Amino acid sequence: MSALTDPIADFLTRLRNASRAGKSEVIAPYSRIKADIARILKQEGYISAFEVEGGGEMPQLKVVTKFVNRSPAITGLKRVSKPGLRKYVGAKEVPRVLGGLGISILSTPKGVLSGREAKKENVGGELLAFVW
Repeated sequence: MSALTDPIADFLTRLRNASRAGKSEVIAPYSRIKADIARILKQEGYISAFEVEGGGEMPQLKVVTKFVNRSPAITGLKRVSKPGLRKYVGAKEVPRVLGGLGISILSTPKGVLSGREAKKENVGGELLAFVW
């Protein structure tokens, strides 16, 4: 079994591929940050549900994708901060995605937050991804 260099990018790619292929479910290896990203996507209405399956040694994160009028709710995902080049933003520099139609996801000292929540809490952090 090989180790992934960027598990967040792998998770986002699985979501992107499943939504484009019309799949209703995505299964990925569990990690707390992936579960936090899924929580934000659910809050913002990009996915229907998520749950952790199988405890113990190798838990899995199961995400139920969302479709609106037979088209996926997630039309695009972009990983911003990569292992080779981290991208950090301050509280005042949190970017808007597509003029407010999309969301940015940040890892902050207060946990993983959407860009809107980070501005409200007045915290910056590592810019993980854009979703629209």
